[in-house]
Amino acid sequence: MTVYHFVGIKGTGMSALAQILHDMNYHVQGSDIEKKVFTQKALEARNIKILPFAKENIQEGLTVIAGNAFPDTHPEIEEANRIGLPVIRYHRFLGEFMEMYTSVAITGVHGKTSTTGLLSHVIQGAEPTSYLIGDGTGKGIPNSKYFAFEACEYRRHFLAYKPDYAIMTNIDFDHPDYFANLDDVFDAFQQMALQVKKGIIAWGDDEQLQQIQAKVPVVYYGFGDDNDFQARNIVKSTKGTAFDVFVRNTFYGSFQITTFGDHSVLNALSVIALCHYEGIDIEIIQQRLLTFEGVKRRFNEKKLGDQILIDDYAHHPTEINATIDAARQKYPERDIVAVFQPHTFTRTQSFLDEFADSLQKADYIYLCDIFGSARENAGKLTIDNLLEKINNSQLIIEEDTSVLKQHEDAVIVFMGAGDIQKYQEAYEKVLA
Repeated sequence: MTVYHFVGIKGTGMSALAQILHDMNYHVQGSDIEKKVFTQKALEARNIKILPFAKENIQEGLTVIAGNAFPDTHPEIEEANRIGLPVIRYHRFLGEFMEMYTSVAITGVHGKTSTTGLLSHVIQGAEPTSYLIGDGTGKGIPNSKYFAFEACEYRRHFLAYKPDYAIMTNIDFDHPDYFANLDDVFDAFQQMALQVKKGIIAWGDDEQLQQIQAKVPVVYYGFGDDNDFQARNIVKSTKGTAFDVFVRNTFYGSFQITTFGDHSVLNALSVIALCHYEGIDIEIIQQRLLTFEGVKRRFNEKKLGDQILIDDYAHHPTEINATIDAARQKYPERDIVAVFQPHTFTRTQSFLDEFADSLQKADYIYLCDIFGSARENAGKLTIDNLLEKINNSQLIIEEDTSVLKQHEDAVIVFMGAGDIQKYQEAYEKVLA
């Protein structure tokens, strides 16, 4: 009997993979820091054992799956190597696991999580589907036909995968602590493209993706006339978005989604294209798009008093633009208040001007201190460098969020990839 032990089980990908293996009747346990993390809720619901890190956790008979964040010198990994247990890195394990299914890798610098969530929701309306979403959600269905999973470009981790299909949502410069420039990011996606076995569904309005070379068909989707799958007659409302899809200029069908912003139409279009390619019934696609409830930390809303609070993972200028646009579509009559926590000093430094431009789309702007990574050096950069670039912006601290109360009837969007949720929680306590 194999027991899988996850070193770093609370990581978003790790937690999701542990859930999948558990659902498929494997024995699963793991270890991590003791601080509470949102990903552990799903693990606890399945009674998966979570231990504090300790080399004593490593016993004979375990197969160790090691999270990418932990070096080979981690005490548990060292102990596993010492007693001769198999130690497999997360991305390598996933690469081997997906060989059993028709696998779809969802990749791109923005939109991966939302698109993976949407695809897995739609496609399981037609066939048994297992999925791994980067918000820490995983589901394993024995005898699945499909396996939909989020594939991250950071440190080229996705090159461990050879999927049947890849959806490529965009190529943009991000992770400046690893990638040198946009060409370096493109090179990673180009390498990934050559590993895909059946077909690539790519956003055709992206200049970078238009240059991708592959050994398999590349099907393009988007708003432009040159796309294989084109969205036309887009009608945006406060309830969602309706649009028609044309496949190579021939009308295919009308669709409605319950989400907002152009990026949501594009995400849906990529899913429609993949399902069309796999011969999935149009009525199933139409119905499932209407019942999608979103993923964690992507435009998650709460109404408190006369305010709407939104929690969103947006941590790059492109994503901030998309999130503010979506809020404007859904709440055209209300003020939009941005509360933003920059994530990592390298990203903040690289995109100072772009962050300022995107945040100024909001009516009021509050900045939280920069959430640094353990991997980097802050240098001379502080949050003041960003504050100076944004007119009328101000600093907000966790201990005093009451300033937000003055924005009556407003939509307050908390954005960031660090621990921005603690600012929202602090403000909810103020309101309570």
